[in-house]
Amino acid sequence: MADSSWPRVDAIAYGGDYNPEQWPREVWLEDVALMREAGVNLVSVGIFSWAMLEPREGEYDFAWLDDIISLLHDNGISVDLGTPSVSPPAWFFHTYPEARVTDARGTVMGFGSRGMASHAAPEYREAVARMAGALAERYGDHPAVVLWHIHNEYGVPVAEDFGPRAVASWQRWLKERYVDLDGLNAAWGTAFWGQRYGEWEHVVAPAATPTIANPAMKLDWARFTDDQLRECFLIEKDAIREHASQPVTTNFMAHQSWNVDLWKWAELVDVVSDDHYLWSPDPDAHVLLSLAADLTRSVAGGKPWMLMEHSTSAVNWQGRNIAKRPGEMRRNSLAHLGRGADAIMFFQWRASRSGAEKFHSAMLPHAGTDSRLWREVVELGDDLKKVASVKGSLVEADVAVLYDWESMWAHELEWRPSDDLQFRERIRAHYERLWRDNVTVDFAHPSHDLSRYKLVVAPSSYLMTAESAANLTRYVEGGGVLLVDAFAAAVDEHDAVHPGGFMAPLKDALGVTCDEYLPLREGGSAAVVMDDGTELRFTAWAEDLKLSGAEVVATYAGGPADGAPAITRNARGEGHAWYLSAMLSTEALASVYERVYADAWVEPAGLPEGVEVVTRRGDEEDFVVVLNHGDHEVRLPMAGTDMLTGGVPVSEVTVAGGGAAVVRVPLTGQGGEA
Repeated sequence: MADSSWPRVDAIAYGGDYNPEQWPREVWLEDVALMREAGVNLVSVGIFSWAMLEPREGEYDFAWLDDIISLLHDNGISVDLGTPSVSPPAWFFHTYPEARVTDARGTVMGFGSRGMASHAAPEYREAVARMAGALAERYGDHPAVVLWHIHNEYGVPVAEDFGPRAVASWQRWLKERYVDLDGLNAAWGTAFWGQRYGEWEHVVAPAATPTIANPAMKLDWARFTDDQLRECFLIEKDAIREHASQPVTTNFMAHQSWNVDLWKWAELVDVVSDDHYLWSPDPDAHVLLSLAADLTRSVAGGKPWMLMEHSTSAVNWQGRNIAKRPGEMRRNSLAHLGRGADAIMFFQWRASRSGAEKFHSAMLPHAGTDSRLWREVVELGDDLKKVASVKGSLVEADVAVLYDWESMWAHELEWRPSDDLQFRERIRAHYERLWRDNVTVDFAHPSHDLSRYKLVVAPSSYLMTAESAANLTRYVEGGGVLLVDAFAAAVDEHDAVHPGGFMAPLKDALGVTCDEYLPLREGGSAAVVMDDGTELRFTAWAEDLKLSGAEVVATYAGGPADGAPAITRNARGEGHAWYLSAMLSTEALASVYERVYADAWVEPAGLPEGVEVVTRRGDEEDFVVVLNHGDHEVRLPMAGTDMLTGGVPVSEVTVAGGGAAVVRVPLTGQGGEA
C-alpha cells in the first residue's frame, strides 16, 4: 500500500482521540507511558482545540501543541492532526454573530455546543482556511504527523442552516443547477399548489411551513446542504495542501448520519475513516456494526479503511447508555478488522472529568488502570500486534446491496404512503438476512458497474433514475440475479413519478409494474403463500402488481391484495430479476433468499446461530475472523494457524461464548466463508 494513501504506521493503527488540553502537563507524561503499555501507536490531536490554538483572532499559540506532538513522537506514537473547525471559539461568534446557524423555525443557535457555525458564512470559511493553513505550515514537515483529520463528523449535529447567508448560497446553487427559472419550475413541478417562481430572490429555503414544503425542493435542499459541507472540507484540504503532503481524511458515520452522500465524499479523501457507535436499544447492534463496516469499506472502493472512533464501553448520548460486557469491545474491534479496517481507534484516550461527555467511556477510564476496561484495552493492543500481518489484505464479496443516499433523502420526506416502510429498516432487514446466512456483501450505488456480482439486492430504491434502471436491466441481461424490494423506482431524481407509472423504468427487468400501493393499517398483518405452500407473514405494506412477463412465485393471502401476485421472478437475457412487494421481516425473508441463492449460485455458510465469519484475502493467505456473539462455545473445522493464541496450528477453531479468533489459512488450504 502506497505511503501517499495511508498513514505511515507500520502495524495496525491503534489509539484514539487525545485531548491533552483538558489536563495539566504532569498528566501528559503519565498518558504517553500508559499509551506505550497499551500498544497505542496513533492518536488524534487538536480536533476541539481552536480556542487554545487561536485564543484571540489572528493570535496563534502553538507552543503547547509543539510540546505534546514532540512528546508523542519521542515515545514512538504518531499523530493524526485535527483541524478544529467543528468548534469555533467564543470570540468568533462574538465578532461574527451572523455566522451562527439558524434553524428551520428561524431560531438562531447559541454558543456552547459544537457544530454551531453556518457553513455558508464567508467569515467561517475564511477562518477555517487560515487555521488549517497555519497548522499545515507549522507541522507539514513534522515526522510525527502522519495524517490530517479535517473537522469532525460533518453534518453532526448541524448540517442545515436556514439563515440569510445559506439562502443566498442556495439561490446561487440553484442557478448553477437549473440555469433559469423555467428549468427550476419544471424540475420542482411548481404548477402544483401555485408555487411557480418568477424571480430568483423569491426562492427561499424549505424552512418551517404551514404544511409540507415542495418535496422536490426539499430533495434539492438535501443535495445543496451536502455540497456546502463538501465545499468547506475542500477549503481546508486545499489550505493544507499548500504546505503538507500527508494523507487527508475526515471521519464519516456510515449508516448513522443521513445528510452526507458518502459515495461523493469518499472521492475527496485520501483514506476513508468512519466512526461507529452501538445503538443500545438494539440487542443485535453487532449486526448494524457489520453493516456500517461493510458500507465504509465499499465507499472506500474495497480498500482498507480506518475505524477512527468507537467506544470502549458505554456512550453518553443515548437514552440508556448500556455498558459493554466483558469481551465485547474486543469482539467489536475484531469485527471491524475482519471487514476491512486497518485502524482500530476510540473516542477517547482518557475519560474527561468535565463537560458533556464525562460519562462517555474511554481507553483510560475514570477508574484508572486497576479496572477491567483498562486490562481489556491492553489485551486488545496485544491482539492487534499478533494480527499485524492482516494489514493491507482485502475483503471479497459475491453479493452487493444497493445503497443510495439520494433515495434515502427522498424516501424519508413527508407524506409517503406509509410511515412504516422506511429506508433504513429495509436495508437492515435484507442485510441482516445475508449476515445471518454468513454471506459477505459489498454495498454499491445503482449506477455502479455490478457485473462482478452474482447477486444484487435493492432493498430501498424508491428514487431511481432512468439511467440507473437501465444499468440494472443490463446487469440482469448479462446473467446477474437481481432482487428488488417494495416501493421501488417510484420516482425520478426530482421526486416525480416516472412516466408510465410506478416501477416503469424497471418494467423490462422485472416483468411487472405496480398499479397501486396498498399499505396496511397500523398493527395489521397478512400472509403471502409461496408456490411450494410455504406461508410467510408480513406487516405494513402490500402492492397491486400488474404482470408483464414475470412468473408468480408467491400470492397474497388476506389483506388488501388477497389472491394477487406478491413475489415474482422474471427471466431476462441470461439472468433473472425478482420482485418482492410485501414487507417481510428478516426471518420471513429466509424462504425467499433460499430460492434467490439457488438462482445466483450463492451458498450460505450454514454456521451456528450468532456466529459471524468473514475473510480477508492477502497475497498468499486468507485471514479468517471468527466472532461468537452467542453464550456457548462453538467449534468450526478450519485448517490453519490461530493467530491470537500464539500461532498454534489448528484443524478446527474453538471459540468460547462471546469470544473471537483470527486464523491464518494458506490460499491452497481450507478457509472460512469468503
